[in-house]
Amino acid sequence: MKYFLYNLATDKYRGFFAAIFKFFLLILSFIYGLIVRVLIFFNRLAVCRLDCKVISVGNITLGGTGKTSLVEFIARYLKEKGRKVAVISRGYKRKAATMGDEPYMLSQKLGDVPVLVDPDRRRAAKQAEEKYGVDTVILDDAFQQWRIGKDLEVVAIDATDPFGNRHLLPRGILREPLSSLKRADVLVLTKTNLNPDIQDIKDFLSQVNPQAEVFEAIHKPMDFYNLREPVKILKTDALKTKSVALFSGIGDPDSFQNLILSLGIDIGLSFEFPDHHNYTKEDLEKIVRGCRNKNIDTLVTTEKDAVRLGALQLAAYNVQFFVLRIQLEIKDEQRFYNRLLKLYSL
Repeated sequence: MKYFLYNLATDKYRGFFAAIFKFFLLILSFIYGLIVRVLIFFNRLAVCRLDCKVISVGNITLGGTGKTSLVEFIARYLKEKGRKVAVISRGYKRKAATMGDEPYMLSQKLGDVPVLVDPDRRRAAKQAEEKYGVDTVILDDAFQQWRIGKDLEVVAIDATDPFGNRHLLPRGILREPLSSLKRADVLVLTKTNLNPDIQDIKDFLSQVNPQAEVFEAIHKPMDFYNLREPVKILKTDALKTKSVALFSGIGDPDSFQNLILSLGIDIGLSFEFPDHHNYTKEDLEKIVRGCRNKNIDTLVTTEKDAVRLGALQLAAYNVQFFVLRIQLEIKDEQRFYNRLLKLYSL
């Protein structure tokens, strides 16, 4: 049902019967919009302020906008500058070592930067202050955390599909009205390498929020590593001669596929699962069976998906599992760094 509703919201389903469903979803969107506006108004009347700096990284839409990579980018830089940083996440759908896939991946990549998982962000932030003595917390996926006072509100916007059909849930993919972008201090257009024609988006953002700083970012493919042997690294051109199968359970599988195609790799099969999908043995058997039917022996997935495969016995399958590693790069990064450091001069 969730998959069906998402395809209606993104207009992948068309036709007479789809139009009927969309009409009812549009009515629900109006109701949802009223509720969200009321919640925003009342929650912002009692904002909780913390003793440390609070940086929120979030989005206004469903789907993968690249905010996790942005959280990592910010945390890594502030750590290099001597700041004591913690990342706080609600741990959506958990598992992956009980933290959830995104927090677990961040904890693996950021080393000694604490990553705390708690649906109560304020409680987690206070714990980070008391236990780790942090001077900065980064709230992951927190644009809709209206009751927490923030020193910097960063919103990631997917340049390949910034606002969907511009309808609120459930008719569209907007989590709150576009006018809410007025709250943002920084707007980051992600995946601009997959859609270089972004001037219209930038013009729109400047109309909605002329005070916010707008940055462009790309998701750059770095390399592949073997999931069974993580030390075995392949350059991005190593699979050019191969026909591979992709599988992913992320918010934006199209961008993953387009990144693979940009490397000149042939995609023989593609398996898409719901976002944050926890893989089972049956899932892998289905994928491997499809590969055998197509004589494909190389599978490629994302870093987020890789952390959800840890408990499965991959050695039982006579195929190679590779993971694409990507790196966020921000155009005019020094200006972005200056905006971060400005927090500590106030």
